[in-house]
Formats: sequence, C-alpha cells, structure tokens
Amino acid sequence: MAEHRATSGIDLHLEPAGPGLRRGLTDALREAVRTGRLAPGTRLPSSRSLAADLGIARNTVADAYADLVAEGWLTARQGSGTRVAPREVPRPPTPAAAPRRAPGRLSHDLVPGTPDLSSFPRAEWLRATRRALASAPHDALGYGDPRGRPELRAALADYLARVRGVRADAERIVVCSGFAHGLQLLCEVLRARGARTLAVEPYGLDVHWDLAARAGLTTTPLPFDALGTRAQDPGDADAVLLSPAHQFPLGGALRPERRAAVVDWARRTGGLILEDDYDGEFRYDRQAVGALQNLDPDHVVHLGTASKSLAPGLRLGWMVLPPSLLPDVVAHGGGRSVSALEQLTLAEFLTSGAYDRHVRAARLRYRRRRDSLAGALADRAPDVRVTGIAAGLHAVLRLPPGTEQSVVRAATWQNLAVHGLSRYRHPATGGTAGDALVVGYATPPDHAWSGTLEALCRALP
Repeated sequence: MAEHRATSGIDLHLEPAGPGLRRGLTDALREAVRTGRLAPGTRLPSSRSLAADLGIARNTVADAYADLVAEGWLTARQGSGTRVAPREVPRPPTPAAAPRRAPGRLSHDLVPGTPDLSSFPRAEWLRATRRALASAPHDALGYGDPRGRPELRAALADYLARVRGVRADAERIVVCSGFAHGLQLLCEVLRARGARTLAVEPYGLDVHWDLAARAGLTTTPLPFDALGTRAQDPGDADAVLLSPAHQFPLGGALRPERRAAVVDWARRTGGLILEDDYDGEFRYDRQAVGALQNLDPDHVVHLGTASKSLAPGLRLGWMVLPPSLLPDVVAHGGGRSVSALEQLTLAEFLTSGAYDRHVRAARLRYRRRRDSLAGALADRAPDVRVTGIAAGLHAVLRLPPGTEQSVVRAATWQNLAVHGLSRYRHPATGGTAGDALVVGYATPPDHAWSGTLEALCRALP
C-alpha cells in the first residue's frame, strides 16, 4: 500500500486479487457490483483518488473503469463521475391467490404510554441543543462520568426538589436511557446482592416483570382492594416496585397511610422501594402528589423519565439513589449509555425554564382532552364509568361485566387501537379489578383527536 492516501474523494474498500493489477481490480469491482455491495447509482472514487488509496498507477484504475463501463456494470458521464449502472433486480413471482394480509397500524390510537408526539417542542429543543453544544466543554465529548453529565445531574437535582419534592443530591443521581434501563440496572444489582423477590402492583406492565425475571428475580403481586394497591406489607419480598403518584393502569394515587406503612416496612426489614414516577407531573385537579422518596431517601429509589413529558424516543431517564446503592449501580452502567449531547440539551432545557413552560402547556392541553373524553362518554355512553382521571395521560373506562373483550373487538372494527384492562393484570394476581378499557387520551395528535373520540364512542356499549 502507498504511504500516503488521498485526502479528498470518497472511501471504497477493495481487495484486488489474482494475476495482474488491472484484472484483479476489475474482478473486485465487478464482484462488488454483482453482489449488491455497491448499489446502483453509487458514485465511485475518481481514478486519481482510488489509485492513491490502493497504491497503484492511475492508468490501471482508469483502464479497469473503462472495461466495466464497456461491460455495462458502470456508467461514466462528464461532470457526473463514474457510477454503478442501474439494473433490474428480478422479483420472485407473486402467487395467483395470495392471502390477504391483516391490516397494520390502525387509523386511531388510544394505546396508553405515549404523549402527543406531534406536540414535541422541536424549535425550542433545537435552540437548547445549539446553546448546549456552543457552551459545552471539550471533555463533554469524552467518555465522562458513568453517572451522567454533571450539568444534567445538577439541573435534575434542582428541578426534582422544586417540582416533585425529591430530596435530590446531584452526586446521587444516575442518568439512564429510560425507566426500563434503570429498572434493569436495579434488578441486576439486587440479584447480585442476594435478593430473590420483587413485589409488584397487581396491574402493571409485563415488560417490567420480564426485566425482573431476566435478572433472576421472582415477581409477586401485592393484594389490592377498592382503595387501590395494599402496599403496606410486601411480606418476604426484598424490594417493591410502586407507582405511588399515579398508578398505571388503574390510575389512583397510593393513599397516605399506605405510603407511610410501606416506608416503615423498608426501614424495618432493610427492603428497598423502587418508585416509578409515572406521569407524576400531570395532575389536573390539585397540586401533584409529592414523591414517596421524600419520606426516606435511604430506602427509596426515585425513577423518572422525559418519556411522557417530552418523548420516549429521547431515551432520557434518571434515578435518585440511596448512598448505599450508588456504587453498585454505577458499576453496572448508567450515564454512559445516553448521548452526552442529549444530556446537555435536557440540562439546558431545564435550566432555561423551557421544560416548565412545555409541561404547563401540555398539562392544559391534556386536561382539555380528558374533559372532552369525559363529556362525550357522559352523553353517548352513560353506562360507562370513567375513573383514574385526576392525573396522568390515560383513563380507565369501567365496562359492564363480561364485555371487555367484545368492546376491544368492536374497537378494532372501528379501526381503533385500544387495550383492555386485563392485558395489564399480573398472572399471579388473585381476583380482578373488573372489565374496563385503558384509554391513552394523550396519544393522538390534535388533528386526529375528534375522529379518535368518535371511533371510541361507536365501539362502546
């Protein structure tokens, strides 16, 4: 190979082989085109650039190009350079009576768990990205602290203390790529410490139970009653996973006496509480319920994300950890799994006040959605009772006994995606919370909301 490669042009990996450089290069180029490694229309390096990269004479490359142009593998036009020639790709014959495929995404979407992605503050986020990148120190682009960027951890400590009542120290915050990633790290640490059982709410997300199982933990559901999850005595569990501010999917807040009791259990037994602050910033009828972590920062891990307030695709989450847990969680990973630029942007978004403004605007928009949902159901489906709407981004629609599956099927006929409550029931839960739909009213974009609501009303009994 030549000691000096070309400093301009494009890169192309070739390994000429066989007798003679010209033939070897021609064969290598032909094979790259024939196998599809070089797609039709791909522009090849100039003969001068490729010759310098391969350490051969320019005329050898020019001759190889000319041979392949003559064979129809390449095209050469003045001003356009040398490119891979277009060619027809044979398609397999289509069966005469191909079966009809089931439809893909339905037109209307009320599946919970996603905010209105069309309302993502693109312009404000872009401005924050520019400011963050312009002011970032050079070391921000290095490997950095495994807990995450100090700018974001400091911004989160201030925000969580002010808005969620979390007793947050930036040194005890670990950035992660969303709630599931944080839960995975915590379950792995718990299992490494000898834990065997994680108590969970009787209704929740199977993806969280699966994460615990893959880490080697058994999940056991807590009992529940008309007042919600009976979390006050997790029994022999080593840890308990709760969403106390707004339970998903049932929608209630953990009652004060039960909050105090489960914290007493953790102190008494040395157990750990994993607090999922699921859409805790969205409360409509009064001030948001404060974080459970405030009662005992040494026995409660507070987990939050930007998935509901901004967008899940950002993959930004955080954990506020007890000091005793911090070294082991950091050793298992953390902030290095998240882009430093995204972390710096969120830090700028928080400290500039843009995050507060966005959340307040979103809260007003989602409250209007909730009110229009409740109003439409009162008029058109008076037998359906709406619960769990004091907070969050979803509602529970209580159905007549035995009708949940038929209503879900009717929704499909209306081209509407919606989940029944039974979908979220832990397999080992004794008893049921009844028939219901879990409606994510934040999911549709504004322009689709009225059509989606109409489809829902048509599907209800």
